[in-house]
Amino acid sequence: MPFTPYHFGPAALLALPAKKYIDIPTFVFANVAVDLEPLTVILLPLNYPLHGFCHTLLIGTAVGLLWGLLAYFIKDIFKWPMQFFQLPCKTCISKMLLSGILGVWLHIIFDSTLYRDIRPLWPSNANPLFRIIKPSSVYLICEIACIAAVVIFPARAFCLYRRQKSQIHKVGNIKD
Repeated sequence: MPFTPYHFGPAALLALPAKKYIDIPTFVFANVAVDLEPLTVILLPLNYPLHGFCHTLLIGTAVGLLWGLLAYFIKDIFKWPMQFFQLPCKTCISKMLLSGILGVWLHIIFDSTLYRDIRPLWPSNANPLFRIIKPSSVYLICEIACIAAVVIFPARAFCLYRRQKSQIHKVGNIKD
Protein backbone atom coordinates (compact mmCIF):
# COMPACT_ATOMS: atom_id res chain seq x y z
CA MET A 1 0.00 0.00 0.00
CA PRO A 2 1.47 3.38 -0.84
CA PHE A 3 2.43 4.16 2.65
CA THR A 4 0.44 4.29 5.70
CA PRO A 5 -2.51 6.65 5.25
CA TYR A 6 -4.43 3.83 3.60
CA HIS A 7 -4.08 1.77 6.77
CA PHE A 8 -5.72 4.37 9.02
CA GLY A 9 -9.25 3.93 7.67
CA PRO A 10 -9.74 0.19 8.15
CA ALA A 11 -7.89 0.29 11.47
CA ALA A 12 -10.01 3.12 12.86
CA LEU A 13 -13.23 1.62 11.55
CA LEU A 14 -12.48 -1.83 13.01
CA ALA A 15 -11.25 -0.38 16.30
CA LEU A 16 -14.44 1.47 17.19
CA PRO A 17 -16.75 -1.54 17.61
CA ALA A 18 -13.94 -3.48 19.31
CA LYS A 19 -13.08 -0.70 21.80
CA LYS A 20 -14.07 -2.89 24.74
CA TYR A 21 -11.34 -5.38 23.84
CA ILE A 22 -8.60 -3.30 22.23
CA ASP A 23 -6.92 0.01 22.85
CA ILE A 24 -7.87 2.17 19.86
CA PRO A 25 -4.74 4.37 19.56
CA THR A 26 -2.42 1.39 20.03
CA PHE A 27 -4.29 -0.62 17.40
CA VAL A 28 -4.49 2.20 14.88
CA PHE A 29 -0.85 3.28 15.23
CA ALA A 30 0.38 -0.33 15.15
CA ASN A 31 -0.90 -0.33 11.58
CA VAL A 32 1.51 2.51 10.91
CA ALA A 33 4.48 1.22 12.90
CA VAL A 34 5.10 -1.62 10.47
CA ASP A 35 5.79 0.81 7.65
CA LEU A 36 8.83 2.14 9.46
CA GLU A 37 10.62 -0.82 7.86
CA PRO A 38 10.07 0.18 4.19
CA LEU A 39 10.50 3.86 5.10
CA THR A 40 13.93 3.07 6.54
CA VAL A 41 14.85 1.02 3.46
CA ILE A 42 13.85 3.93 1.20
CA LEU A 43 15.50 6.71 3.22
CA LEU A 44 18.74 4.83 3.92
CA PRO A 45 19.07 2.95 0.65
CA LEU A 46 19.67 -0.38 2.34
CA ASN A 47 20.38 -3.69 0.69
CA TYR A 48 17.28 -5.12 2.34
CA PRO A 49 13.84 -6.02 0.98
CA LEU A 50 11.27 -3.25 1.05
CA HIS A 51 8.90 -5.58 2.91
CA GLY A 52 11.24 -7.61 5.05
CA PHE A 53 10.89 -9.50 8.29
CA CYS A 54 8.62 -6.95 9.99
CA HIS A 55 6.01 -7.77 7.34
CA THR A 56 5.79 -11.38 8.53
CA LEU A 57 3.28 -12.58 11.12
CA LEU A 58 6.06 -14.04 13.30
CA ILE A 59 8.34 -10.98 13.49
CA GLY A 60 5.30 -8.72 13.16
CA THR A 61 4.09 -10.18 16.44
CA ALA A 62 7.29 -8.98 18.08
CA VAL A 63 6.85 -5.54 16.45
CA GLY A 64 3.28 -5.42 17.77
CA LEU A 65 4.40 -6.38 21.27
CA LEU A 66 7.12 -3.72 21.22
CA TRP A 67 4.68 -1.08 19.99
CA GLY A 68 2.10 -2.14 22.60
CA LEU A 69 4.73 -1.83 25.32
CA LEU A 70 5.91 1.57 24.07
CA ALA A 71 2.29 2.73 23.77
CA TYR A 72 1.69 1.69 27.37
CA PHE A 73 4.48 3.98 28.55
CA ILE A 74 3.27 6.93 26.45
CA LYS A 75 -0.47 6.31 26.92
CA ASP A 76 -1.03 9.73 28.50
CA ILE A 77 -0.36 11.32 25.10
CA PHE A 78 -3.56 9.71 23.82
CA LYS A 79 -5.86 10.83 26.66
CA TRP A 80 -6.88 14.17 25.17
CA PRO A 81 -7.70 12.86 21.66
CA MET A 82 -9.64 9.98 23.21
CA GLN A 83 -11.62 12.41 25.37
CA PHE A 84 -12.22 14.65 22.37
CA PHE A 85 -13.77 11.72 20.47
CA GLN A 86 -15.74 10.70 23.58
CA LEU A 87 -13.85 7.41 23.86
CA PRO A 88 -13.04 6.48 27.44
CA CYS A 89 -9.39 5.56 27.72
CA LYS A 90 -9.56 2.61 30.12
CA THR A 91 -6.63 0.44 29.24
CA CYS A 92 -4.13 -2.01 30.64
CA ILE A 93 -0.86 -3.50 29.48
CA SER A 94 -2.42 -6.74 28.21
CA LYS A 95 -5.03 -4.85 26.17
CA MET A 96 -2.33 -2.66 24.66
CA LEU A 97 -0.07 -5.62 23.82
CA LEU A 98 -2.98 -7.41 22.12
CA SER A 99 -3.89 -4.21 20.26
CA GLY A 100 -0.32 -3.85 19.02
CA ILE A 101 -0.22 -7.40 17.71
CA LEU A 102 -3.64 -7.25 16.04
CA GLY A 103 -2.87 -3.88 14.47
CA VAL A 104 0.37 -5.15 12.96
CA TRP A 105 -1.34 -8.31 11.72
CA LEU A 106 -4.08 -6.27 10.04
CA HIS A 107 -1.41 -4.26 8.24
CA ILE A 108 0.43 -7.39 7.12
CA ILE A 109 -2.77 -9.02 5.87
CA PHE A 110 -3.73 -5.97 3.80
CA ASP A 111 -0.22 -5.60 2.38
CA SER A 112 0.05 -9.33 1.66
CA THR A 113 -2.81 -9.04 -0.81
CA LEU A 114 -0.89 -6.38 -2.74
CA TYR A 115 2.81 -7.22 -2.68
CA ARG A 116 4.43 -10.38 -3.96
CA ASP A 117 7.58 -9.83 -1.89
CA ILE A 118 5.76 -10.14 1.47
CA ARG A 119 6.19 -13.49 3.20
CA PRO A 120 3.47 -13.42 5.87
CA LEU A 121 4.10 -17.05 6.87
CA TRP A 122 7.89 -16.76 7.13
CA PRO A 123 10.01 -18.87 7.35
CA SER A 124 7.88 -20.17 4.47
CA ASN A 125 8.31 -18.20 1.26
CA ALA A 126 4.61 -18.57 0.46
CA ASN A 127 2.21 -15.66 0.26
CA PRO A 128 -1.22 -17.26 -0.02
CA LEU A 129 -2.93 -13.87 0.18
CA PHE A 130 -1.22 -12.29 -2.82
CA ARG A 131 -3.87 -11.06 -5.27
CA ILE A 132 -6.65 -12.92 -3.42
CA ILE A 133 -8.42 -9.57 -3.83
CA LYS A 134 -7.84 -7.20 -6.73
CA PRO A 135 -5.57 -4.30 -5.70
CA SER A 136 -8.16 -1.77 -6.83
CA SER A 137 -10.67 -3.43 -4.47
CA VAL A 138 -8.22 -3.27 -1.56
CA TYR A 139 -7.63 0.44 -2.20
CA LEU A 140 -11.36 1.07 -2.51
CA ILE A 141 -12.05 -0.74 0.78
CA CYS A 142 -9.37 1.38 2.46
CA GLU A 143 -10.67 4.62 0.98
CA ILE A 144 -14.29 3.90 1.94
CA ALA A 145 -13.20 2.87 5.44
CA CYS A 146 -11.18 6.08 5.81
CA ILE A 147 -14.10 8.25 4.72
CA ALA A 148 -16.44 6.34 7.03
CA ALA A 149 -14.05 6.70 9.98
CA VAL A 150 -13.61 10.43 9.31
CA VAL A 151 -17.40 10.82 9.40
CA ILE A 152 -18.26 8.34 12.18
CA PHE A 153 -15.71 9.33 14.83
CA PRO A 154 -16.61 13.06 14.97
CA ALA A 155 -20.34 12.39 14.47
CA ARG A 156 -20.34 9.86 17.31
CA ALA A 157 -18.44 12.28 19.55
CA PHE A 158 -20.84 15.11 18.72
CA CYS A 159 -23.93 12.97 19.44
CA LEU A 160 -22.49 11.81 22.77
CA TYR A 161 -21.59 15.39 23.68
CA ARG A 162 -25.12 16.58 22.85
CA ARG A 163 -26.64 13.74 24.87
CA GLN A 164 -24.46 14.57 27.88
CA LYS A 165 -25.27 18.25 27.58
CA SER A 166 -28.98 17.44 27.34
CA GLN A 167 -28.82 15.22 30.43
CA ILE A 168 -26.99 17.90 32.40
CA HIS A 169 -29.59 20.44 31.30
CA LYS A 170 -32.46 18.13 32.38
CA VAL A 171 -30.86 17.49 35.78
CA GLY A 172 -30.30 21.23 36.24
CA ASN A 173 -34.00 21.95 35.59
CA ILE A 174 -35.34 19.52 38.19
CA LYS A 175 -37.02 21.44 41.01
CA ASP A 176 -36.74 20.12 44.55
